[in-house]
Amino acid sequence: MSKTWSRPIFKALLLVLTLALGACAQVMPTCNAVNSPPVRDLAGSQWELIRWHYTSPNDGKTRQRAVPHSGMGSAISLNISANGQTASGFTGCNNFTGQIISSDWGLVLDKVASTRKACPSNLVELETKFLNYLRDYRTMVRDGDRLIIMTRDGEVLSFSQKN
Repeated sequence: MSKTWSRPIFKALLLVLTLALGACAQVMPTCNAVNSPPVRDLAGSQWELIRWHYTSPNDGKTRQRAVPHSGMGSAISLNISANGQTASGFTGCNNFTGQIISSDWGLVLDKVASTRKACPSNLVELETKFLNYLRDYRTMVRDGDRLIIMTRDGEVLSFSQKN
């Protein structure tokens, strides 16, 4: 092969490789994250909700919800039992517990029960959405000490591992 042909081929391969690696680096979460982590990989873990993004229906822009976190009281949390059969946590106002059902896309909560404290309306809305999303979401991804839940309506809940 002549040098005139090999140089364009080399440049094309270099461009493809650069684009592939660049795309991988831009993915949120990272490329080595585990989609649909099996329940056994989450057993005994404790998670704190650190960010909750949603798309505004008014202008289509992504915004961050204000969520209770450890810096301002009790954080919204998700705790998986050591045997991986139950989950519990705090919704920002009430405590909850539920049975874990292993699914093809991660884990799903079933038979959820919670305390019934009187809460401000903004926390009631967060609690309702949070518990519904734990029962029915689109994707769950574990990326090391982060757990990300992407909902069917485009919201993204990002957790940080506490233990």
